[in-house]
Amino acid sequence: MFSGSIPALVTPFRGGALDEAAFRRLVDWQIESGSSGLVPCGTTGEAPTLTNDEQHRVIAICVEQAAGRVPVIAGCGSNDTQTALWHMQEAKAAGADAALLVAPYYNRPTQAGLLAHFSYLAERVDLPIVLYNVPGRTVTDIKPETTIELARRFPDRIIGIKDASGDVTRITEHRMALGEGFCQLSGNDEMALAYNAGGGMGCISVTANVAPALCAQFQAASMAGDRARAHELNQRLYPLHRAMFTDASPGPVKYALTRVANWIDAELRLPILPCSAESRKAVDAALEHAGLV
Repeated sequence: MFSGSIPALVTPFRGGALDEAAFRRLVDWQIESGSSGLVPCGTTGEAPTLTNDEQHRVIAICVEQAAGRVPVIAGCGSNDTQTALWHMQEAKAAGADAALLVAPYYNRPTQAGLLAHFSYLAERVDLPIVLYNVPGRTVTDIKPETTIELARRFPDRIIGIKDASGDVTRITEHRMALGEGFCQLSGNDEMALAYNAGGGMGCISVTANVAPALCAQFQAASMAGDRARAHELNQRLYPLHRAMFTDASPGPVKYALTRVANWIDAELRLPILPCSAESRKAVDAALEHAGLV
């Protein structure tokens, strides 16, 4: 269902409020540059700092502005099952194509708790679910056996995973158990080349915010089996992938956007601060290496 370069969109702010005009322009730019899907309200979108009303508004704007040109996978995760359910209901009402559901953070549920959480949501909202496994942020790891069990219980509902575990062997485990139809997307830009080679279908990307055309071209070459072109583009993008995490995200990506899209402000919400001078230096060098400035 989903493949290619799918940016995890930043949420632009100006004067403490959502900058709706900049967000609409970002959506258009991403689609026009070849992105194959959009993820509003993920980690890069600073979802934990959005009010519920803001989160639902961002999702609705993204769906409206995309206007069916590419699918929208709405960030709906929460550490509270009932809040995640509410987000999913709002995303479905707005017309989102799927929900991205992170493992509940802070609570540290067991694997049985994860099964219960995701099963509860799958049973109550008729919206495809992409699991989001990022144990570096949530502490909780959605183990392959849990992913497999969920996809087998709900084959028409739990349709894929954004895997930011850093363990590429899981692609094969998932693929052997669930087949090629289970959508596996990398959650780490710098691992996307290896991830696709192992059977992945694309990447939910931070870097694509800044370099949407290059990321789309990389994914297209990778999926077409054009190894030479994929390696060339990967090497062009790799310093930028690394630079995006030289400070707390999304500080570096928002700074990078001010360099390539001056209609987006670098404003962040606490507890994230503007990136350091050292981080800005790394971003500047990476943008130059990629030929973006």
